[in-house]
This record gives sequence, C-alpha cells and structure tokens, in this order.
Amino acid sequence: MPAGLVIASNRGPVSFSEGESGQVRMSRGAGGLVAALGSFAATDALWVCAALRDVDRRVARAAPGGRLDQAGYDTGTGPVRMLPIDPLVMRRAYNGIANTTLWFIHHMLYSTPSTPVFDLAWRREWAAYQTYNAAFADSIAEEAGPNGRALVQDYHLSLAPRLLRQRRPDLLIAHFSHTPWAPPDYFSLLPSDVAREVLEGVLGADHAGFLSPRWARAFLDCAEHVLGAAVDRTAMTVRHDGRTTSVGVHPLGIDGPGLRARAAQADVTARVSDLREQTEGCLVISRVDRTELSKNIVRGLAAYRELLRTRPQWQGRVVHVAFAYPSRHDLPEYREYTAAVLRVAAEINDEFATPQWSPVLLGVEDDYARSLAAYRVADVLLVNPIRDGMNLVAKEGPLLSERGCALVLSSEAGAADELGPHCLLVNPFDISGTADALHEALSMPAQQRLTGSRRLAELSVAMPPRAWLDSQLSALAPH
Repeated sequence: MPAGLVIASNRGPVSFSEGESGQVRMSRGAGGLVAALGSFAATDALWVCAALRDVDRRVARAAPGGRLDQAGYDTGTGPVRMLPIDPLVMRRAYNGIANTTLWFIHHMLYSTPSTPVFDLAWRREWAAYQTYNAAFADSIAEEAGPNGRALVQDYHLSLAPRLLRQRRPDLLIAHFSHTPWAPPDYFSLLPSDVAREVLEGVLGADHAGFLSPRWARAFLDCAEHVLGAAVDRTAMTVRHDGRTTSVGVHPLGIDGPGLRARAAQADVTARVSDLREQTEGCLVISRVDRTELSKNIVRGLAAYRELLRTRPQWQGRVVHVAFAYPSRHDLPEYREYTAAVLRVAAEINDEFATPQWSPVLLGVEDDYARSLAAYRVADVLLVNPIRDGMNLVAKEGPLLSERGCALVLSSEAGAADELGPHCLLVNPFDISGTADALHEALSMPAQQRLTGSRRLAELSVAMPPRAWLDSQLSALAPH
C-alpha cells in the first residue's frame, strides 16, 4: 500500500547485531525523531533509512524490498524500509562528505590553513554523496502515494529534495536541518558548484525547517548570496528556479513524561546511588556529550581546571561528572579528540586530587542509564558547544535534576534562543569566562538553582517530538 507520509533519514529507528551463534538481534533507537515517529505507528507513515552496518545490510537484503515490517520485525514505529546501499558508497558519502565536510562547514570546525582540501579524492566522495541521495530519492518516489508527503531529514540528505522533486513533482516535500547552517562567508568555502547544489537540493523542498531563527536566517543569506535567489525575510520564503520554498523554525523539545519514566527505572536509580556515594558532600557539575569536535569538551575541562586554580575554595567541594561517549571513531580527528579529553581529565586529577577527593569523574563508555543519573545528581549542568543545532542535553538536565541545576550554556547552541534568559550564557571559546560562570552557578543559593531549573524544564517540554513533527506537517502546504 502506498504511503501517504514518508520520513527519510540516514539513521533509522532500529539497528541489528549478530551474536556468537550467528543469531541476529534487533535493538531500537532513541531520540526525538524516534519518539515522534512512534506516534505514527498506526497510520500510513513509512520510514526510509540506510543500513549503516554489514549486519543491517544483510537484514535489509533479506527483507522484501528492504521492508523490515514485511519481514516480521516490530520496529515500534510502523513500516520501515532499510536501504542496503553499497558499503563503499556509504563510507564515502557518510564519512567523506556528511561528517567531514558538511558537518564541518555548518559547525565551522575547519582549521583553514590546512583544511579543507577539495581534490580528486574528495570529488570521488562527492559523487558517492550524490549517489547516496539519489538512492533515497528513488526509494521515496517508489513508496509515496499520489500527492503524498515526504519529510527529509538532515545534512546527510541535502540533495534528496530536489532529486525527489524531479522524480515525483506531485509530492509535498519538506527538508529539516538538525544542525546549524553556516553563514555565507563560511558556506562559500565549498566549491562553488557544490555550494549551489546543496542549496538547490534543499530548495527542491516546499518547506525548509530549522531549529533556530539564527540557522534559518543563515540559510536565507546563503540562498541570496550564493544563488542570487529572491529572498523575502518577512514572509520567510525563497524564490528560485521558478519555485518558492517556505522557511520555518521548529525548535525541538523533549518528551517529558517519557524521559522522567525512563530516569526512574531501577538501572538509573542504582547509578544515582553510585554517583551520590562518589560525590558525597560535594556539589556536582555534570556534562553528558559525545566526544564530537563541536561539543567542546576539552575547553569545558580547561574551564573547570581554571576554576579550581583561581578559586581554591572549591577544591574538595565540587566534583565534575563528565560522561563523554565515543563518536565517529572511524575518523582520526575524533580518535585524537577523545584522547585529548582523557589526557586533560587525567591532568586535572593529577594536579588536584587528594586521597579523599577526585575532582573529575570521567566516563567514556556508552551508558544511557548513567547519563540520566548524571542529570539527576547535577547541581550545575555544563553545555558549552562551539556550535549546535539545538542541544537536547540542555533541556534534559534541568527536567531530571533532583535538587535543581543551574545551566551554563554556550551562546552558540540553538537552545540558547529559548533558554538564554534563564541560564548563564558563555562564549564557548572563553575559558576564563566559562570558569567565572561555573563559579557563579556553584555560588547560587540552592533555592535559586531550583527555581531556575523548574523554569528551564517548563520551556524544555514546550515542543515535544510529536508536536515538533506536527508543526512541520502543518507548514507543508501547497503554495
């Protein structure tokens, strides 16, 4: 049966693993998109995603047309089609372009004296990215019903809306960017033909969505500067190549009841007890992140070290609980960054630890229950990314903190638009300024932290995943 709504993303709601006996096991994912799609399980919505690993590809090839639901898998989100894209194409598109070109552009991460380098090898990767996007466009075109709707997610699929438009002009198409969008001067680091292709890819959609007004404005600026498109900043539209694309802001919040219920489970409570024992008598600064370059973990640790050096009254009275989980370890930059996180944390403990006190408790093994426990014990939450599309950690922590936490938040996180008036905003590059903010947060009266945390929690659940998705569907209307 053709789908009235197709949602396409690089990562799907499930993944597979293979045990020692060769038995394949399915595990379900988490996150806002998964939560939102779960509410569509009983409708005619279909999720199209990529098979990210060899075992996923084997399962996808064995399923009729890649349809996991038709192979008997209960994904929890309704029908899912998983695409067994060639591993070499996948690697080049995912690592070479999505994660080390577009991610670096939108987060402004390049060290420009040496990177980027757009040579023949890179062009090979760009061709793979085009092939990858075409595979999604083909699949959506096959699955979508007449005059159906398609929601295309994120920077992995920047080209897909235009390619889909060419195949199925009857469809209503939206694209949503979960990352920031680079300003024109930085976006123009891309080769001119590629910059145009990315923008025209997104503008193949009827509606382009962003998490923050800043990212939406940057997209409009790029469309005007790079393409010479007709931009109406009042109406938030772009007119290009005979078509009009509306541009909207859809800030993603969290599923408050669902997160609270998960955080109350026994495995989380056990980890809370462990953390309370390890931090007994101290205030707790928590952070939960992937060891991803944009998350700025090393500067956060450096700010904490400066706090202990310049305000020795906090020595023995505060513990930094830092959980930094592996991310993209097939890329050398990320392996090196994880090593830097480990090194700086060890240096802080070497400099300040006593037999009775460890200033940093660092965890680098993925443990979701422990992350939720870190939120529950937090008196201060440190979230200092270089740039971030939204950052849900800034929203999850205040909701779960038992004593109420003060939020030290980077001004470059999309969440700062909503939460900024109720937290301590910092320049993510200013280590001394971040140390000052940590001192101010720790020095707050407990009742002030609790009151502020409750206000942050209210704002964080204002746009839960289903409402966020509905807002995009409401914006997806004929022009």
